[in-house]
Amino acid sequence: MAHLDRVFRSNLKLRHLQLVVALDEFRHLGRTAEFLAVSQPAVSRMLVEVESMLGFTLFDRSVRGTEPTAAGESVVRFARGVLAQYERTRDEIDAAASGAAGKTRVGSMAVAMPVLLAQAVQALKARSARATVQIEEGDLTHLLPKLRLGELDLFVGRLEPGYAAPDLSTEALFEEPMVAVAGPASPVAGMAAPGWADLAALPCIMPPPWASLRVKLEQQFHRHGVQPSADLMETSSYLATLTFLGERGAVGFLAKSAAQSFERQGLCKILDLPLSLDLPPVGIITMREGRLSASSLQLMECLREAAQAARPTQE
Repeated sequence: MAHLDRVFRSNLKLRHLQLVVALDEFRHLGRTAEFLAVSQPAVSRMLVEVESMLGFTLFDRSVRGTEPTAAGESVVRFARGVLAQYERTRDEIDAAASGAAGKTRVGSMAVAMPVLLAQAVQALKARSARATVQIEEGDLTHLLPKLRLGELDLFVGRLEPGYAAPDLSTEALFEEPMVAVAGPASPVAGMAAPGWADLAALPCIMPPPWASLRVKLEQQFHRHGVQPSADLMETSSYLATLTFLGERGAVGFLAKSAAQSFERQGLCKILDLPLSLDLPPVGIITMREGRLSASSLQLMECLREAAQAARPTQE
């Protein structure tokens, strides 16, 4: 234990941590070398150096690439956290020196992107044009680990109860229902009251199988005595959904506020088809013990204001 403590406190350098994270990201010595702009033998030597200092193997090597060991995964998590804190501190110092308002890193689900987050960023920029917002889109499974490692400052999306944890602080903003949508030129878009059988007869865009919303939507089809279309596309991306609505004549499902925005742009048509879905609210997740930058706190306030303004459109 004393040996490891000495290595982590004194011997490990930033370039060692960058190497470990890059190897975990690319799982290949050659691609890691390209990313770090060094030779592959240099990567191998540096990895051997780190493993010798620690006294255990971090990555198993094979012809297929590299795979972190159990100990390697722990070191990768440590390295990601240190590098995230390094980048945050560097950005804060740069912002103070340049007079900018700093940087905030946001993980966002698609449900929050087109309206809520877009309006909040617009409001933040109106207050501080030089504030930088870095946005990564994804789901809770992908984004929560990044939040815990410090690679993200906050998450915006649906507050799925299954992901609640003591280390997380959650704040519900508003309820966001889903609606069925089709392309503007789709035959079903012209129907006064399309039914579930009409949707089942067309190509359908659904969330991925692991998404809780997927099961709820399938239950809607079954409740109305039909099976979802066998011509299925699976995505949580709103861009992909809009593309397939137009290109394939498909039907899909979007958050109501996003669908209203896209409909005003002529990108889709909201169908008059009631959906009975029990959905968690859209809100913010942060680390309970985390220290947020001024720009992150400002963005959270802008999110609250944007949510307040959006509430009448949900009724």
